[in-house]
Amino acid sequence: MRISASFTVSDIQKFKERLLLWAQQFEEIVWLDSNGHTGKYSSFDALLAVDALTTIKTDSDKAFDKLREFQEQAKDYIFGYLSYDLKNDIERLSSKNNDGLGFSDLFFFQPKKIIKITGNTVYFEYLLMVDDEVQSDFELISNEIKVEEEAVTENIKIKLRVFKDEYFQQVRKMLSHIHRGDIYEANFCQEFYAEDTQINPFKTYQKLNKISEAPFASYLRVYDRYLLSASPERYLRKDGPKLISQPIKGTAKRAENAEEDERLIEALKNDPKERAENIMIVDLVRNDLSKSALKGSVGVEELCEVYTFEQVHQMISTVVAHVAADVNPVDVIRQSFPMGSMTGAPKVSAMKIIEELEAFKRGLYSGAVGYFTPEGNFDFNVVIRSILYNAAQKYVSYSVGGAITAKAIPEKEYEECLLKAKAMREVLEG
Repeated sequence: MRISASFTVSDIQKFKERLLLWAQQFEEIVWLDSNGHTGKYSSFDALLAVDALTTIKTDSDKAFDKLREFQEQAKDYIFGYLSYDLKNDIERLSSKNNDGLGFSDLFFFQPKKIIKITGNTVYFEYLLMVDDEVQSDFELISNEIKVEEEAVTENIKIKLRVFKDEYFQQVRKMLSHIHRGDIYEANFCQEFYAEDTQINPFKTYQKLNKISEAPFASYLRVYDRYLLSASPERYLRKDGPKLISQPIKGTAKRAENAEEDERLIEALKNDPKERAENIMIVDLVRNDLSKSALKGSVGVEELCEVYTFEQVHQMISTVVAHVAADVNPVDVIRQSFPMGSMTGAPKVSAMKIIEELEAFKRGLYSGAVGYFTPEGNFDFNVVIRSILYNAAQKYVSYSVGGAITAKAIPEKEYEECLLKAKAMREVLEG
């Protein structure tokens, strides 16, 4: 059982900052922030879950079965993440590349405390065992919170897991698979990292979020591991019988001049390569959703629409479907994971080639962060445009990638990677 209470706040932006700062005392944190993006399928401005009552942490072996059991037993909100390498639980695949971060493949927790912000109203939903703390927590968050300054590394040195020439070589290998007909498209990614490096996760997230103001931003802490995400992409939402997926494929830079910026939008809208990439992934997502959807219910609400963000323009499509009332929510995710925008087509063949050609274990990167509700609804982002941090190992990482199709030019793909990496690099080196 949970109790609910609500408060009106005059300066909601300041309250949000203090709220996340207050949350730093807990070892399990999921913070989701829409940054003022109010789309058709938005349901809150910000959402915080902290302080685990129960948890599940596992590798990929039978992970979805374990998650389903945990979700059914909790019958409550559960928050957490799904790593990309859960692919190994769904298909006969493996992950043997270098892993400097050491996140478990899956982690969820049942929070004692949930705080949601909608407009200027703050809603507290606490388990009964901590319900007497609502008023004192609200008062504490509303006042100045002081925390000790953490030691951080100056002059962070970012390293490349693969250098430019090797990147070109691997893209050409992927193109040879495409020309041979093994796949039509695959998302090829590379890692940038720093060793023996300490960062302040809270302040680093604040800087990244200020630069990007993304609609699916998230801050996650699981003990000594952190995710600081400025994700612009929704993986999948379930709202009653309706499923909503919003894959991104197609990126263009921003321009300071308004006329030039508009020209870049039009160029992206009409770019045949970018549209082809997006449409291929839309077809893949439609196929994935059809595995759990009611017959004839899968449709496309938006195709190749261009959305503008602080750093880039993005081409986004919206795919919807309906499921029967008795479909298990974990099974819906199992049948569509990992998301099409981060894999390729055909999906299994693309994932095999990705594992062969990439030089790092993706882990939480290109996985998903989100939550399940007691009613069996859920909402998850795609973990991209993100910094990952293992505080114990003093290892910091961010990864970027792009879709490789038959028309891909390795040099242009590399330039797109650097564009996507710009915000993370500025935050860490700035």
